[in-house]
Amino acid sequence: MLLCGPSGSGKSLLAARSGLPVLRLDDFYKEGDDPTLPLVAGSSDIDWDHPDSWDADTAVAAITELCRTGRTDVPVYDIGLSARTGAETVDIGRTPLFIAEGIFAAEIVTRCQELGVLADALCLSRGPVKTFRRRFLRDLREGRKSVPFLLRRGWRLMRQERSIVARQTALGAHACDRDEAMGRLASAAAGRCANLRTAA
Repeated sequence: MLLCGPSGSGKSLLAARSGLPVLRLDDFYKEGDDPTLPLVAGSSDIDWDHPDSWDADTAVAAITELCRTGRTDVPVYDIGLSARTGAETVDIGRTPLFIAEGIFAAEIVTRCQELGVLADALCLSRGPVKTFRRRFLRDLREGRKSVPFLLRRGWRLMRQERSIVARQTALGAHACDRDEAMGRLASAAAGRCANLRTAA
């Protein structure tokens, strides 16, 4: 299950509440000294909301390995430091379904479909004002970046939210609220379990 949506839309919370194993796609950000990182137009700020700030190839490889073997090694990323600080093993055992969540999840919908590993792709949306408030308070609490940076980013993303959701749905994710997302997650999990029982 791919779960995307604007930053602050509640993806991580929804994934945690689902009870399914979770792969954090934000751990696949590029490091802050990577020369390929994009900049915000007309600014010296790194555009961490641009897909080019993220390592899609490594993320897809991790998803594929999890689907085929039940475990994979992933980086541990510190957003405040803009750096990978280690690595860990994600092990889902024989669980038939897991969630890969992050703001760039929609970017890999087609690739996951072609590889035969996609159950569903959801785009969580709460509305620009709610998302702005939740994102800013979260990022401030976690010390992700400086306050001026968070305000500039938050204002920009609030104005862009509708276009962000439109892009993610165009890439193949289904736009929904929290309740519908939980329903689709439950349906997908039930279907996978039924398939396993049939195969057994």
